[in-house]
This record gives sequence, C-alpha cells and structure tokens, in this order.
Amino acid sequence: MSQEQESSASTTPAKAQKTSKKKSSKKAKATKSLRTARVYPAVSFEEALKLGEAIHQYASGERVNRLTLLQKLNKSPTSSAIQTLITSSGKYGITKGSYVADYLELTAVGKIATDSSAKPQDKFGARFKLAIEEIPPFRVLYEKYKGKKLPAHEVLIDALKEAKLQIGGYEECVDLFVVNAKFLGLLQTIAGSETLLPSDTVSEQVNDGTGTHNPADVATKAPAVIEARGTKPKWANICFYITPIGEEGSEQRKHSDLFLSSIVEPALKGFSLEVVRADKIGEPGMITAQILEHIVYSRLVIVDLSYHNPNVFYEMAARHMCKLPVIQICRKADKIPFDVNQIRTITVDTTDIYSLLPKIDTYKSEIATQVRAALDGQTTSNPISLFFPTLEVKVPKSTT
Repeated sequence: MSQEQESSASTTPAKAQKTSKKKSSKKAKATKSLRTARVYPAVSFEEALKLGEAIHQYASGERVNRLTLLQKLNKSPTSSAIQTLITSSGKYGITKGSYVADYLELTAVGKIATDSSAKPQDKFGARFKLAIEEIPPFRVLYEKYKGKKLPAHEVLIDALKEAKLQIGGYEECVDLFVVNAKFLGLLQTIAGSETLLPSDTVSEQVNDGTGTHNPADVATKAPAVIEARGTKPKWANICFYITPIGEEGSEQRKHSDLFLSSIVEPALKGFSLEVVRADKIGEPGMITAQILEHIVYSRLVIVDLSYHNPNVFYEMAARHMCKLPVIQICRKADKIPFDVNQIRTITVDTTDIYSLLPKIDTYKSEIATQVRAALDGQTTSNPISLFFPTLEVKVPKSTT
C-alpha cells in the first residue's frame, strides 16, 4: 500500500466519526426544537379577537393596510406585543397576514366570530371552531373532558403528554385552554363542580338566551412602553400584591390571606416571581417609603379591589402614573368603580365556599394568562396612559 493510501485509510474513520457526530448533533438540535415548538397561540382568544374587531371598526370588516390599521389603533408596528397579537390572531384563524404583511384581512370564519351583528349562535359556533376546535392541544382536552368535571391542571397536562403532542410549555397551554373555555361559556358550575360543557349545549343556551356567556365589548387601548426600573436584580423578581389587609383576625385580613395563599401565589408559580404584601416587607424603615418603592420598582403589581379600600386605589394610581403593568382582581360582591371598570378585571366569586372552590383553578389560570401578557408588555394601558399618552414619570434608580 502506498504512503498516500495509508494516510487516506488512517484518516477516513476519524473523519467519518466526526461527520457522524455532527449529524447526531444536528439531529438532536432538530429534535429539541421540535419538542419545544409552540403549536398554540401565545395569547388568549379574547385578546386575539381585538385585532378582528378593529378590522370591523375601522375597515368595515374588509381587507385593510396593516400600517393604516395600527395607526388607527395608535400601536407601533415594531412592538413585540403587536407582533405577538397579529401572529396569534393568525394562529387562531381569525385573520390572514403576518406582522410584516402589507395587508391584514379576516378569514371567512373570523368575520363571523368578530361581527357584532352576527347571530349569537353563529358567532358562538365560529368562536368555538377558532378558539378550541382548530387548535390541536385544545381540541384534545375538550374531546377528552367535555361533559365532565374539569380535572386538576396536572391531570390536563398528563392528558396532553399521553396524546404525544409536541408542545412548547404544557402549563401555559393548559392555562390558555381554560381561559378560552371560560370566555366561550364552556366552563360552568354544575352541582358544585366546574364542568366543561359540550359546545352543542352552550350553543343552545346562546340561541334561547339562557346562556351565561356574554363577553363584554373589547375597548381599544392606547399603547404603553415598559421601561426597566431600578438597578437591583431583586426587583425583576418581585410581584407586589396590593390588597386590603385590615387588622389581624378581621374579615379583610382573612380575605387577603386566602387570596394570597390559594390564588395569587399558586398562579405565579413558575414565573420566578416572589409575591410580596405590604405587611410582609421585612426591611426596617418607614413603611410608606418601602411601599412606594415596591409600587414603582416591582416588575409586576397585582391589585385586589375588594372592599373598595382607599389605600389600595391610591397605591394603584401611583403605579398607573408610572405606566407599569397592573393586574386587577376583585371579589364578585364589589362593583368595580367607573374610573377603572374599563380595565379587564378577574372577578372571584366568594359568595360561599361552594361557589369559590370549584373555580379556584380557573381563577389561577386567568391570573397566569394575564401575568404572561403583562410580562410580554401587552397589558400596561390604564386610564392615565390612555388619556395622557405623552405623560412620563421619571423614577430614580433604586438605591437598595
């Protein structure tokens, strides 16, 4: 054998091994990408409907220039929130056209789902098709549990895994399914348990006027920009819970403790956010100053408007001035004041234990869904940012 042949023979196995490793690495990356790919929209169906309803409002439901529509909505075409909204609307099948397309238009089904003049039964059928039936993981959960009591989230996640669906984020997927089902009126309390009703049943309720589903009209809100506040990493991991605390042993204190431990904290599990309440701030100093610090520096604020506590509204207004994300919750017994009733509020029925317990998981899903939207920059609009979009509050960097 010649020297050249010997050299070729000795290097070929090494090259083959190296090539094999590269192929294996590429295959592994491709497999990982497949496993984590999102096969469901990034926002709730209710949120995605805003785009379709805007096309009805500003273009009579016909094809419209994307930039013209966003200008009417006072939205930036380059914002990640708008890009996510347009992409999600497309994934639901409400609209056609990407966030870089020249034009956006409603699909045939999307037209019915977003048309305020459509027959209620037709509108419900279109919305069910888009929000549940056409989204593979949502369809799996609906088909498996329709007509049955809604199981725990862990069971719903197991059902998706058993279906061998490649999903990027099982918990988020389940949360969105629950929120969409509630919006459509598919989730109703029967015999003390939250039950997933068949679409035919809800369609009949909608047709004869006995249905409980009556989504409020979605208001168009002005855009807002989230700016990073503070320099300490801890603020990026803080969710400040503004709530009526009351005296030890009082009804308000029991209410706040219950909401905190049973709804708010479990809903934020998985977001790497520590929930802090005013009476739990373990730092020395003036309590008012510490509360204000948490209001302006915390990454997220959840406000409980129950009992119409004046301190709660004062602290929420301070957060609104900073144009930072706020999530509103309130017990069903309290009417939301006019000034803030246009902001989406998660209403918790605390009439009695039989009303509250069956819906605990649904409330957690609603909060988790709004948390995701807030952290993505989609829910910072409030009455102040709406009417004074150019108002800007300069907040000094945190020194703690």
